[in-house]
Amino acid sequence: MKAKSLLSFIIATLLFAACQPADKAISASGFYFDTIIKVTIYDDTRQDALDGCLALAEQFESCFSDTLPDSDVSEINSHPYEPVKVHPETAELIIKALSYGESSSGRFDITIGRLSDLWDFTEAKDIPALPDPDKIDKALSHVDYRNVTVDGDTVTLKDDGCAIDLGGIAKGYIADKMKEYLINEGIDSALINLGGNVLAIGERPGKGTYTIGIQKPFSDDGSPIASVDITDMSVVTSGTYQRYFTFDGKQYHHILDPSTGYPCENGLSSVTIITGSSTDADALSTTVFLMGAKEGLAYVESLDDTEAIFVTTDNELIHTSGIGKGIPFKEYP
Repeated sequence: MKAKSLLSFIIATLLFAACQPADKAISASGFYFDTIIKVTIYDDTRQDALDGCLALAEQFESCFSDTLPDSDVSEINSHPYEPVKVHPETAELIIKALSYGESSSGRFDITIGRLSDLWDFTEAKDIPALPDPDKIDKALSHVDYRNVTVDGDTVTLKDDGCAIDLGGIAKGYIADKMKEYLINEGIDSALINLGGNVLAIGERPGKGTYTIGIQKPFSDDGSPIASVDITDMSVVTSGTYQRYFTFDGKQYHHILDPSTGYPCENGLSSVTIITGSSTDADALSTTVFLMGAKEGLAYVESLDDTEAIFVTTDNELIHTSGIGKGIPFKEYP
């Protein structure tokens, strides 16, 4: 799984934690999907519910990871042309991801795995290097979400040159599943943070809303450029500052354009989506980023109960009509 910003996780957590009533809030953390996750609930008698959330994280990592050799996704990728039996949740998530591929005309595409593997944003931080252009072109020729079919609980990859990567949607789906689990456990106030993918359950006791920070791109200390106050909603950001490297004076970030094979260049530094479903927020943050500010703004405005905040490369803020009206919003200097 491709981690989103650790700094995004930290700033969201700090803004939230500043007003927590410590006598009732308890938290649990873990490291899954190459990122830190933290779940906080407002019932200090329910450690069992926190443990259950971490168990869910481990369970879903074993299904959705493209690096664990025995995961559902790894099995699919290593057996092209063969129907692979998977867990029901894996099939459900892939169907959802494919629907975003269809609705976005391929901007969101889970068959980008081979292409993503060429761009190593971890090693390149210390030893910057660009992938071989010929390898990019070859991988790009196999990126097509239509090469994945789902029939019940079996998934078939119809091209041995591509690979599934669910990193652009999985954490949102897992957050939604954690929310479902906690509500079934009788928890009506909680905050789920999967590496910066934030999902609030209900209201924050004593305050009413959760304040979630939106990081100022490339800020050394993770300071926010803005914040929103939410209840029972998800906030997910995709940004160029989350994973990147510099080569010959130019920055290359991890949001790859499936039409070119290279990092998207459209004048944006980040897109934040605020909506009820964390699965939708996760997928939309990438999709809308790839659309760019003008098209992305119009697209989000056409969706029900969904808002967006765009940060340009000049740190200008652009947002949809519900920000500052239905969703309280604060901009920082």
